[in-house]
Amino acid sequence: MKCLRIIFTAMLFSCGLACHADEPPLYKVEDGYKVDAETMKGFRTWRAAACDRCHGANQQGLVGPSLIERLKTLTKDEFVTTVTEGRLVKGMPSFKTSNTVMSNIDHLYAYLKGRSDGAITRSKVEEIK
Repeated sequence: MKCLRIIFTAMLFSCGLACHADEPPLYKVEDGYKVDAETMKGFRTWRAAACDRCHGANQQGLVGPSLIERLKTLTKDEFVTTVTEGRLVKGMPSFKTSNTVMSNIDHLYAYLKGRSDGAITRSKVEEIK
């Protein structure tokens, strides 16, 4: 029974966790670092917006908090609000005028959620071929 639970958990991680059975998975991951095209857009958005300057190259946190830890409790709506509006008092800028970030916010969330969930084991990813 324990082996089945481990296999099931691994399957969930490899396909991305969905909140409801009828929702598509957020991301697809193979080998811990190969991701689907949409999640790859999230990684590219992360790089283009230079989020690593505050959140660390591995999302571990620097001046800004660890996104690996923060996305364990932050809802998607809270994430979108934070990225869109910023947290100016804490030094987080608003990205609502960034077309790159706003047009890829779902992909960015998927990439970071995959990192937080532990399914994406490396910060630098490659697209599944």
